[in-house]
Amino acid sequence: MNIVGTYRSANRLRKLLRAERRSGSSFDLSPRRRLQLYRRGFLSKSGVIYDFESNDPADYLTDYQRFVGTKRINGHWNALIDNKLAFHRVLGEFPAHRPTVYGLLNDGRFHTFDPAEESALTDGGIELEHSPGSATTRPTEEPIDWLDDALSDGDRLVLKWFSGGGGNNVHFLERVDGEYRFDGERTSESDLVETLAGLEDYLVCEFVQQADYADELFPDTVNTLRVLTMYDERAGEAFIPIAIQRIGTGDSVPVDNFSNGGLSAEIDRETGALSVGAEYPHDGIVDWHESHPETGARIEGTEIPGWEETRDRLLEIAETLSHTPYVGWDLVVTDEGEFQIIEANSYPGVASLQVHRPLLADDRTRRFYRDHGVV
Repeated sequence: MNIVGTYRSANRLRKLLRAERRSGSSFDLSPRRRLQLYRRGFLSKSGVIYDFESNDPADYLTDYQRFVGTKRINGHWNALIDNKLAFHRVLGEFPAHRPTVYGLLNDGRFHTFDPAEESALTDGGIELEHSPGSATTRPTEEPIDWLDDALSDGDRLVLKWFSGGGGNNVHFLERVDGEYRFDGERTSESDLVETLAGLEDYLVCEFVQQADYADELFPDTVNTLRVLTMYDERAGEAFIPIAIQRIGTGDSVPVDNFSNGGLSAEIDRETGALSVGAEYPHDGIVDWHESHPETGARIEGTEIPGWEETRDRLLEIAETLSHTPYVGWDLVVTDEGEFQIIEANSYPGVASLQVHRPLLADDRTRRFYRDHGVV
């Protein structure tokens, strides 16, 4: 390994150690147990999330393999995926599955993107008063001025940092009864101006309205699918080793992320039916829910409408982008067989996936990781 590769591996190892410092103390494990996990390549949280009693620990992708190994799979193409603006451009080949990005917050200004393209919005988008090519279209302006012009009563926007995932850098802005709400909380115009000035390199995006089934599960978050795809070079095709439905809770609002308190239900890859929902073990135990603990909506057995069409279309997209063979896709199902890709991840976390079953127990999945030097 060259000097640059050595530096990158060391940097990823530091990220692994930081992750342990952030979450490790949350779990009541003996020093001996932690040491056993570390020697196998697992963080403390994995010793609680994964069912090592029923499954062989060697069948799980370890935290070390995820942090250090999987980031090498796509090589320099990681930048194409992890930069949300660059990835938005890549998805221009698939316009039916790409939400609108209106612009970027940077240096206290709002920078408009592709006014001719981005103002031609799909259902649920915002009707911009700045028509393409008109004298009122401005490449940069004060964010609050743009919002005053563009955001009508009842409209919502998503603000997300151009890089990174996990839901911690995602915010929601809406206008209700003439007032702004930021992450659901009322905010004055002066406070909003200050808040927006502090959001450096944040994309301003279309809010995607989820399908009825997802709204019934939990209406206070957008409940996304995380679908992992791998490109099998031997077979010349992409495949899905695992997919989950993420479901928000009162603890996770405004996002649905598993580590924030949301639920994870595995999707049957043939039928689109959901399993029971797993809850992150903040109390030291993974809890399982047949129905949502707050809304009472049935989780187990609920079928994603048009799952086969969604699955097959996503595999087509993954095969078109086969130069990035390893992607964790975040989708919003909007109607039967219809979906929007809200982002993608080049080395996605696996805790919300492997809480259901170990990835390496599947021969094809293990072979993919082995072919890419991860295991």
